[in-house]
Amino acid sequence: MSECSHNCSSCGASCGARQDPQSLQKPANQLSSIKKVIAIVSGKGGVGKSSVTCTLAAAMSQRGKKVGVLDADITGPSVPRAFGISRRAQGGEQGLYPAVTEGGVEIMSLNLLIDQETDPVMWRGPVIAGAVQQFWSDVIWGELDYLFVDMPPGTGDVPLTVFQSLPVDGAIVVTAPQALVGMIVTKAVRMAEMLEVPVLGLVENYSYFQCPDCGKQHDIFGKSTIDALATQLSKPVLAKLPLEPGLARAVDEGRVEDYAPNPMAQVAALLDQE
Repeated sequence: MSECSHNCSSCGASCGARQDPQSLQKPANQLSSIKKVIAIVSGKGGVGKSSVTCTLAAAMSQRGKKVGVLDADITGPSVPRAFGISRRAQGGEQGLYPAVTEGGVEIMSLNLLIDQETDPVMWRGPVIAGAVQQFWSDVIWGELDYLFVDMPPGTGDVPLTVFQSLPVDGAIVVTAPQALVGMIVTKAVRMAEMLEVPVLGLVENYSYFQCPDCGKQHDIFGKSTIDALATQLSKPVLAKLPLEPGLARAVDEGRVEDYAPNPMAQVAALLDQE
């Protein structure tokens, strides 16, 4: 009989010492009550994941929901800039208070805690993962209907930390038309499935550009691949978003809440039905 390694998750034996796997989830701040946590993920950077997160948060807020955004992209935070937030977050005895946008969206990001938003964050993986956990457990989110988590690209420390430490109700995966992006995005979908996080669907960003003069659609980054990818992964397509210079300008100027029509309004409506 082999010696017990005390790793019950990989053992098929049934013995008195057997233990159920312990949950790695961290409790939220005692003053927080959050109904749903939705992670916005992608295996690759540069697909507009943060703009999708911000427009989705704005769209859900416009539906009358109480919304928060946890900016988990610690080394490349961009959420405060999209909402025009530059003031520092404030703390109290019971935790940190998120910044609140003009539209009522609550935000927590590392850029709200450092002196200059252009200061680099040169932290190793475990420290970054710890900061994300603190954004969950130390921030006083109050009562929220939805907390959207803007994830960094890839399948490393932070996505793993979010999926294991937070009670994630579902993930939305952002992709772009290029076949290479689809291959890398598949890794993010597989990661969520391995960690038993439901994938709610796919959003293809930069799907096309519609000429404002003639109305013709142009495939700037190649023909859409989202339908084939969705079939391959057995996931629904939530949206095909056009390349919109006006939205990019609104994000740069901190006016993402003012941009209309909101390209994620239909996705917000779908989520709100669940």
